[in-house]
Amino acid sequence: MYQRILRMRTQGRGLKEITAAVMDAVDAANVQAGLCHIFVHHTSASLTISENADPSVCRDLERFMNRLVPDGDPLFEHDAEGPDDMAAHVRSVLTRSDLTVPVAAGRLALGTWQGIWLWEHRTRGHDRQITVTVQGA
Repeated sequence: MYQRILRMRTQGRGLKEITAAVMDAVDAANVQAGLCHIFVHHTSASLTISENADPSVCRDLERFMNRLVPDGDPLFEHDAEGPDDMAAHVRSVLTRSDLTVPVAAGRLALGTWQGIWLWEHRTRGHDRQITVTVQGA
């Protein structure tokens, strides 16, 4: 088993592709076949697999999430860190805090247009920690 901690700085709300950093961890693990588990250690950011060829996909996902979970919704009581606070928590619950991707022939077995993304749900940038664990033979 191999484990690496990734530290990523986000620029605020939006998607940041982390595929290359995860691939580097898989390469370092020297595993030919197995699983790669990725976990984000935060309640206001998440992980997703999405298209990595057309940047409009990320913009569309963000617009959809803004419509679904608007900042400052009067429904929310928790706003200790501002109007985006509870909205960020809801967004992370609706998405994922972890992903598992197969490793085949020593590489992440992603589809042709798939990439791994860190999705920042807060409006300002944050330092985020992600644990990548690779198991296999």
